[in-house]
Amino acid sequence: MYKILNKSKPWLLRRPTPATSIQFQTNPTHLHRHRSRQYSQLSQLSEPTDDLQQESWRSFEGLVRCSANYVPLTPISFLERSADVYRDRTSVIYGSLRYTWEETHRRCVKLASALTQLGISRGDVVSTLAPNVPAMQELHFAVPMAGAILCTLNTRHDSTMLATLLTHSETKILVVDHQLLNIALPAINLLKNPPLLVIISDDHLPPPSDLTTTAYEYESLVEGGVTGFSVVRPTDEWDPISVNYTSGTTSRPKGVVYHHRGAYLNSIATVFMHGMGAMPTYLWSVPMFHCNGWCLAWGLAAVGGTNICLRRCDPKDIFDNIDLHKVTHMGGAPTVLNMIINCPEADRKPLPHKVDIMTGGAPPPPLILSKMEELGFRVSHLYGLTETFGPGTSCSWKPEWDLLPVEERLKLKTRQGVRHLGLEGVDVKDPVTMESVKSDGKSMGEIMFQGNTIMSGYLKDKKATEEAFSGGWFRSGDLAVKHPDGYIEVKDRSKDIIISGGENISTVEVETVIYSHPAVLEVAVVARPDDHWGQTPCAFVKLKDGFNVAGEDIIKYCRDRMPRYMAPKTVIFEELPRTSTGKVQKFLLKEKAKALGSIS
Repeated sequence: MYKILNKSKPWLLRRPTPATSIQFQTNPTHLHRHRSRQYSQLSQLSEPTDDLQQESWRSFEGLVRCSANYVPLTPISFLERSADVYRDRTSVIYGSLRYTWEETHRRCVKLASALTQLGISRGDVVSTLAPNVPAMQELHFAVPMAGAILCTLNTRHDSTMLATLLTHSETKILVVDHQLLNIALPAINLLKNPPLLVIISDDHLPPPSDLTTTAYEYESLVEGGVTGFSVVRPTDEWDPISVNYTSGTTSRPKGVVYHHRGAYLNSIATVFMHGMGAMPTYLWSVPMFHCNGWCLAWGLAAVGGTNICLRRCDPKDIFDNIDLHKVTHMGGAPTVLNMIINCPEADRKPLPHKVDIMTGGAPPPPLILSKMEELGFRVSHLYGLTETFGPGTSCSWKPEWDLLPVEERLKLKTRQGVRHLGLEGVDVKDPVTMESVKSDGKSMGEIMFQGNTIMSGYLKDKKATEEAFSGGWFRSGDLAVKHPDGYIEVKDRSKDIIISGGENISTVEVETVIYSHPAVLEVAVVARPDDHWGQTPCAFVKLKDGFNVAGEDIIKYCRDRMPRYMAPKTVIFEELPRTSTGKVQKFLLKEKAKALGSIS
C-alpha cells in the first residue's frame, strides 16, 4: 500500500535518524570559512583577495556595516516582497489549480517548517525529481528558507545515474513526482543510506496502488507546517543555494554549486534579458530542473509573474495555454522551437498577441527563427552554461537591425551577443596565451567569463574546478569569434570541432546548412575518422514525416552551398539522442561515427 506517515503531522511518527549531511559549523560569524567536509574543497577557492581582506571602506570615518544597511542577497527576498506587493495576484496556475503570491509564500514557509521538522538543517541537501508542477516552484523557495541546498535532478536519468547523484550530493530528502517513482525507487534500493522519500501526488493522476514503501506526502507536509516559522536566511550570500548537475552531453555529469548572491543577480538579469515588466505570464516549457529554470523559478517572483505550469512540453498544450492564459513569455531550446513549427496545423491556435520566447542551448538555425516569427513569436537568443547559472549573454537587439533584409537580420539573431548586466566580463580568448582574439568575426578562441554569476565550483572535484578557473576566468569550452561590434558568435564546442586535412570545420555551420534543406527536421554533425584526411564530417539526420531523400541528396545540397571540404561525406538517417533540455548527446553519435571506421 501507499503508506503515508500521519498526514496532519507526519514528522511525529518517525523522527529520522541523523544522516551524513553537508553541515555548516555553528559559528555564524565565520560560517563561510567553515564548510563541512563536502564543501571544504570549494571553500579553499573562495578565500577573498588581499584587496577584499583589507576592506578599504573602513578607512573612512563614520562608515559602518550593520543590519540597517547590509543584508546578504538571496532570492528568498523576492518571494517575501511578492507576498506583500503582489499578494492578490495569481502566482501559479496548473490546470484548475490556482494560488496567489500570498498563498504561495504561506505554503513555502510551512513547507520550510516541515522540512526542518524532518531533520533538515543548514547545509543539508534536498533533491527533487519532478516535472514542471507547482511543487517544483515552491521547493525553489522552501528549501533555501529551511537553510538547505536544493538539488533538482534531471527527470530523464535512469535509476543507476540517479543513485550515483543522490550519493554524490549526500541527499537527505528526495521529493519525487509519483509518475517518476519507477525511476526513484530502484535508485533508492541501491543505496546503503537512502534519503527520506516525499511523494508529490496529483488529484488527476493518483500514485500507483501497488507502491510498497514508507513515504511522506508533499501536501501533507505543507499542511502540517507552521505558518509562524522563522525563515533560515543565509549568513553569507556566498552560501550554497543549489547544486545543478550538468547534462552529461560530453562527459559524466558534474555537480555545479550555485550561491545565493549569484542566484539573486542572475534572476534579475534573466528577467531583464527577457524584457519582462511587472506581472508577466510565463509558460514553463523550460525544465525547472535545468539551471533552476534559467533562474526564472526565482526571478518570476521578483516581478510578481504568473507561473503557468506544464507537466509535459507538448505543442498542443503550449498553444492551448497561450490562448487560455494569454501567455506573454516562455522559453525553450531550439528543439522546442522546432517542435512548435512542425506540429500539425490542427494543434495550433492563433496567438492572442506577440509572445516573447527566449531560446538557448544551441545556436538556432535561421530557418527555425523565421518560421517562429511567422507564427507570431518574437524570438530572442541567449547563451550560457550550467556553470554560469544558465543565461550569461544575449543577442541584445538593436532597433536599426529591423530595417535589414530578412536573411541578414536572422543571421544576426543567431549570434550569442553580449554579457548581461550581472556579469563583469565575457571575452573570446586564446586558451593558451589568454590574449583576446581579434574582433574580426574570423579569429577563433574560447569563450570565457568573469563575474558574480559564475558557479562556486564543482562539488567534491577540486581538480576540475581549478582547471575551469585557470587563468582567472571561467573557461566554457565553447569556441567562438568576436565581431567588430563586440558580439560573440559560437562556432563549436572545443571537443566537437572537426579537423579535416588541417582545416577546422565548425559543425554548427554545417548543421545550419543541412537544417535549411526542406526535408530535414533535425541534424547533428560529428567527426568520423579518416585515414587520409584525419577526420571528415558525418551527419546524423532525422527527416520530416512524408519526405524520402537519400544521403547523396544531402551531400550534394551541402556542396552547392559551402566549400566542398566542409560538406559531410557520410549521412545517417535516425533519431537523435537528446537530453531532456534539448541538447544532442553528441558523445553517443561520436561513438557511432568512430565505429564506422575510415571512409577512405
